[in-house]
Amino acid sequence: MLRRDTFTYTVQARCSAADAAALLSDLTRQGELHPLIVGVRQLPPRPGALASYAISDRLVAGPLRFRTTYQADVLTSEDDEIVMVARQWPATTVHNHTRLRAEADGLLRVDVEITLSAPAPLFRYAFRQARAAHLALASRLGPALERAGNPPTTA
Repeated sequence: MLRRDTFTYTVQARCSAADAAALLSDLTRQGELHPLIVGVRQLPPRPGALASYAISDRLVAGPLRFRTTYQADVLTSEDDEIVMVARQWPATTVHNHTRLRAEADGLLRVDVEITLSAPAPLFRYAFRQARAAHLALASRLGPALERAGNPPTTA
């Protein structure tokens, strides 16, 4: 039996939607943001995907430390919306729906909705890990987006 739950977060940054979409939809650039990722390898796109990746995470469960690899696909990558799905054995799926919206004060608003489904025996651990990792990512995202929107000048 699968269980499913969702969490959300919002980040604001001074950058363009195009810069944010470029950063968020290129999973090879996620290692600096996502605290569990230790490796990303681009794969040929799976059917229906714009890009596909093999991602390796380092996880901890009590005294055990282990590495796991899963596949992630970018399904939609526009300046206002990004949709990704990650699949890992056994029957664990993370669906990421990101919406990008310019606000009146020059800020870009990034609204992220993460939905995780997993077999009941794994669900609590997987959901707790996903939420903690994505909230840590959220804390790093604003500064990373502002750096992307304001690259250093060269003399």
